[in-house]
Amino acid sequence: MLKNALSQLRGARRSRMPEQGGRVRLSLPPTLSAGLGCDAVGVPARYGFRLMSHLPRTGCVFADADRWWWIVPAGSDLDLDWPEQVSYAAGALVASVRPRLIHTPDSRTPYTPPIPLFLMVCQVTGVTPSWASPGRPRAVPAT
Repeated sequence: MLKNALSQLRGARRSRMPEQGGRVRLSLPPTLSAGLGCDAVGVPARYGFRLMSHLPRTGCVFADADRWWWIVPAGSDLDLDWPEQVSYAAGALVASVRPRLIHTPDSRTPYTPPIPLFLMVCQVTGVTPSWASPGRPRAVPAT
């Protein structure tokens, strides 16, 4: 799985993705069903391989030089305090230069389960997992 992702990251051609105001919408392969909508969770590239190797199931993953983008169901930011190092992109509309699809799942769903991804991201960034309560700020400071 990791060897495949690395080879695709190094040699994949840039896929055509619609641009919107300096942002790019990540396009899923047409063979996958995204009935829950799509958002994307961007993590610094230095954590990409570690996250992929420890998650129980990985959906579509896009990458560029700076970030790896994990496709999650729409609304996966609800009540989760994603660490400050993470970029959450509703509608999978990301600020990225040349994201490329580096991993496709074996199943027909493009999603990485958001709760295991959230917990792993918190672990690799050294942030204690936190769930939001009404009226609290949405970001968790990295300390």
